[in-house]
Amino acid sequence: MNKPQAVFLDRASLYPEDLDFTKLENAANWQWFDNANASDIGHNLKDTEIIVSNKIFLNREILQSSKHLKLICIAATGTNNVDIKAAKQHGIAVCNVRAYATSSVVQHVFSLILSLNRKLFSYRESVINGDWSHSDFFCYFGEPISALEGKTLGIIGYGELGKAVAKVARCFAMKVLIAKRNETDVRPGRSYLTTLLAKSDVVSLHCPLTEHNYHLIGEKELALMKSDALLINAARGGLIDEQALLHSLETNQIAGAALDVLEREPPSINHPLSNYHADNLIITPHIAWASQQSRQKLVDEIAKNILGFQRGEPRNLVG
Repeated sequence: MNKPQAVFLDRASLYPEDLDFTKLENAANWQWFDNANASDIGHNLKDTEIIVSNKIFLNREILQSSKHLKLICIAATGTNNVDIKAAKQHGIAVCNVRAYATSSVVQHVFSLILSLNRKLFSYRESVINGDWSHSDFFCYFGEPISALEGKTLGIIGYGELGKAVAKVARCFAMKVLIAKRNETDVRPGRSYLTTLLAKSDVVSLHCPLTEHNYHLIGEKELALMKSDALLINAARGGLIDEQALLHSLETNQIAGAALDVLEREPPSINHPLSNYHADNLIITPHIAWASQQSRQKLVDEIAKNILGFQRGEPRNLVG
C-alpha cells in the first residue's frame, strides 16, 4: 500500500516534546508544520491527500483549492474548525478522535470543583500571609467550606465526558441531574435546563458548541442558579456569555466559576475575565485534555484513522 501525502498543520499545538510519533510517521509521507499560516496552507496543499489539523480552520476556499484532498483528520473531538458541509460537497471525508482524554478532563473538572468548594486558593494565601501562624488554635478557619456529599451536580451534555463526570460525582455521593437536549427530548431521567439550573449546586458543561447553543448560559440562566452554586466549563468558551458571567461573579449572584476555555483563545491580554482576580473565579488555559497519556493516545488514534481510511474501513467519521 502506497503511503499517502499528508500535512500536519499545527503539530506544535500538541506540545510534542514528550510524545512518540512513530505510528503516525509510518502511516503517511509527512510535511510537518508547527503552526501553519494562510500562505503555508495555500502553497503546500496542492498534492496533499490528507490534512491533520487541531485548531487551524479549514474553510470552503481551502477545501476547494485542495484538489487531491481525500481525508481531514481533526486532532481533537470538536469539529467546529472544519467546514463540514463544504467537505461533504467535495467528497472529502472528515474524522475526529474520540474518548482519548476522558480521564484527564474528568480529573481536571473535579480539580476545579474541589478547588472552589474547598477554597484552596484562599487558604493557600492565608498560610503565605501568616494567618495560620497567628492562629489561636491548631487550625486556621477563615471562611466556610463544605463537602460535595449530598450536593447536586447538573450536567449539560451527556456524552462520553458528561457520563464520566457523572460517574465520579456519584462516588462523591453527589446527586446528578442531566439536562434535556432540547424541548422535545422525552428521554427519562432528563431535566429541563431551567429546572437543572435552579436545583444544581454545581453546573458542569460538556456539550459541543453549535449555532444553536451559543451563549447557552447567559444573564437569564445565571439568574436562575443558586447564590451558592458553582459553574464549570471545560467544553467550549462560546457556551457562556462572558460579560454576563463577569457581572454575576462581581455581584456574587453565583458563588464561583471555573473555566478551562474562553470564547476567544488565546485571550487578549486585556480580557475582562483574565483580569478579574477574585477568589471566586479560576481560569486554566485549555489544558483539561492535555495529560501526556491523552496527547499520546490522540497521536496514535490519528494514525489509526488514517490506516483505517486507507483500508476502506473509515473510523470516527463526522458529518
